[in-house]
Amino acid sequence: MADWFQPISLLDDFGEKIIMKLSVGEKISYPSQGICLVENIVEKKIGDHLMKFYALRVLSDNSTIFVPVANAETVGIRPIICLKEYKSLINRLGADFENVSDDWKSRSKEYGEKLQSGDVFAAVDVLKKLTFLSHEKKLSFREQTLMEKARFLIVSEIINAGLAPENKIENKITKLVGNACHKHFDTQPTVIH
Repeated sequence: MADWFQPISLLDDFGEKIIMKLSVGEKISYPSQGICLVENIVEKKIGDHLMKFYALRVLSDNSTIFVPVANAETVGIRPIICLKEYKSLINRLGADFENVSDDWKSRSKEYGEKLQSGDVFAAVDVLKKLTFLSHEKKLSFREQTLMEKARFLIVSEIINAGLAPENKIENKITKLVGNACHKHFDTQPTVIH
């Protein structure tokens, strides 16, 4: 995961963990779901306990997810990227990358885990590697789905952070990933299957 993404457990003056505070109307990233809007903070009775939940609207499909406030960091919820992180993300999109594994099982497991993490920088790695692989062979249905999910997560994050319009960022990502694949071709011209 990228350094900026690591959950930080902050402690107050009494050594108690400070719980991530989200505000109604705030956009956040939820692993594997993409960008969500905090619609409300509600209390629900679970057994004998009254618990607070974030009511999150998943922007891609308009569904609602309820996440206990105390578990927000544990499930990987994080603020969406800022301008500095966007610039780093753009640089990473066009940079060379590590060799693509020739074992489809380990690739599938690794890429699935990266997308589940909610780390947009991990999604960049998945997108570049699967794009590179797609130039050599037709991707399996699973790999094609993972590549599309990676692209969706990246584009969704950038657009919802208000850092670029959709029509421009789609083309920019395609160009940058293409450049990364050309750079990588010099170091790993083929993937053995």
